[in-house]
Amino acid sequence: MMFARVARRTFTSSAVNPYKVTVLGACGGIGQPLSLLLKLNDKVTDLRLYDIKNAKGVATDISHIPTNSTVTGFSAEEADGLKNALKDTELVLIPAGVPRKPGMTRDDLFNINAGIVYDLATAAAENAPNAAVLVISNPVNSTVPIVAEVFKKKGVYNKKKLFGVTTLDSIRASRFISQVANTNPTQEHVSVVGGHSGITIIPLLSQTKYANTLSKEQRDALIHRIQFGGDEVVKAKNGGGSATLSMAQAGAKFANAVLSGFAGEKNVTQASYVDSPLYKSEGIEFFASPVTLGPDGVQEIHPIGDISAEESELLKECKETLKKNIDKGIKFADSKQ
Repeated sequence: MMFARVARRTFTSSAVNPYKVTVLGACGGIGQPLSLLLKLNDKVTDLRLYDIKNAKGVATDISHIPTNSTVTGFSAEEADGLKNALKDTELVLIPAGVPRKPGMTRDDLFNINAGIVYDLATAAAENAPNAAVLVISNPVNSTVPIVAEVFKKKGVYNKKKLFGVTTLDSIRASRFISQVANTNPTQEHVSVVGGHSGITIIPLLSQTKYANTLSKEQRDALIHRIQFGGDEVVKAKNGGGSATLSMAQAGAKFANAVLSGFAGEKNVTQASYVDSPLYKSEGIEFFASPVTLGPDGVQEIHPIGDISAEESELLKECKETLKKNIDKGIKFADSKQ
């Protein structure tokens, strides 16, 4: 019997700039699919997964996927596990924390998740002070200020490298508006600004091509669905958790954007909740708007642009709530001194 000869290939990374990436909370509902998606990203060649326990198992599982990256698991059960997971890393993603349950708001999670984020931020400030930090743990409106205060205490705060991941609001908006317009969601874009919780989420429908075709009923329903889309998932999972898979995709998408900026790609712009000058004069230190990313992280923070009278009212309500959320995070960090 004759057999065709199979050519032997040598695979090399297609990534021009390989990066070290760490996921803190890698074994959770968001952490596992997020880690999987990062394993598939050719910009990531050194992936570190950390959790209280079982990170080595998740790392071993993911490591069998044939992409040109190494995956290592670290746990709190081993000496210097967290320290080693963070050493020399360039990008830190924090999805650690407890998920929402039916009837819970993101703010209900605060007392538990704030402490988790504070401790992880302390470790990151001490062991990876130059890394970009992407905060996924809810409530993002408050947890991002906590991370900022921790880094300030340690004298290593770089506002260009701290991001609250609000990408889920953007991808939901694209999907939901496509369902109303009966179009391809991959071709839709909705600018979503403000924060990442309920009424602080402002989809700027007036800036879309549907501004003059949506009825008031459609517009109101869309805004509400984008603001409270997470509730759909919590209810549908019937107490089994919150948005994990879609959040993992959102986190991976934003992480790729940050790495693309690091690599020098041009015109990489995504919405993110950052230390922003837009409304700082009103006492609002952080705000989500389109951000252009570059080699040093934030390259440019864009204003929200022209908005409708209705959206101006939404913005007013957003600011009131956002300021309270930010102050809550700062006060929590200060209480830990």
